[in-house]
Amino acid sequence: MDRRILIGGVAVGVVIVALFALFGGKKVDVQVVPGQEISAGQLYARALDSKKEGEILKAKDSYQMILTDHPDFLDIEKVQKELEDLNMELIFSTTMIPDRTIAHKVQSGDTLGELAKKHGTTIDLIKRSNRLTSNVIRVGQLLRIWTGTFNIFIDKSQNLLTLKDQEDILKVYNVSTGEGNITPVGEFEIVSRLVDPVWFNKGIVVPPESPQNVLGSRWLGFDLSGYGIHGTIDPETIGKQVTAGCVRMRNEDVEELYSIVPRGTRVVIID
Repeated sequence: MDRRILIGGVAVGVVIVALFALFGGKKVDVQVVPGQEISAGQLYARALDSKKEGEILKAKDSYQMILTDHPDFLDIEKVQKELEDLNMELIFSTTMIPDRTIAHKVQSGDTLGELAKKHGTTIDLIKRSNRLTSNVIRVGQLLRIWTGTFNIFIDKSQNLLTLKDQEDILKVYNVSTGEGNITPVGEFEIVSRLVDPVWFNKGIVVPPESPQNVLGSRWLGFDLSGYGIHGTIDPETIGKQVTAGCVRMRNEDVEELYSIVPRGTRVVIID
């Protein structure tokens, strides 16, 4: 099995399999004939049907059942990838998710920056999930705002970064970490967020447009000076321990992560 497959636990009853959807803790009861197991193929077909009908949360439940009940399914890596894509679709969608989103009616004086700070989210996420093309909002406008708590888990031994919503796995990214295992371990916090960052290399200022700027398109800085998560000009090195200590991602991946995680996001790094 691919090391990227991360599987959680599941509680199984005699007649009812009680599942909790990844978002909102919504309970889903699946009727099961005693002694008869739902096959992975049936669950996968159910997931595809639910997606076609626009029932994304139901599709998510079916995918999760495959991962928890059928980890030896032939197409398990495909299921994991499709579930990750579905998670991202939900995060950036207009769908209201219990315990994860609220509907905010814009008041006089509201700005996207203030709303993002108040609810612990990002301007990018508010804009994308409300299909906004600018930072302009109108009094009386209803906005879908994410209120869940994201966190990041980085495993240096596998060069993997896992984006989580509380304890729920949303997506796993391949990354690069420090050469000779020098990336620090411990618990950190994202304290700075930059688009097209300038690289300060031993007193030399390397502008973002320079082909020598190793930081790529985004910077998520830790509360440990000089360390953070950033993009790359060498995507072929992803998956290796080659950096000067930071966590390196493909530009398209770090841009996605940047749009989701705000300042204050918890980051845990282990060996």
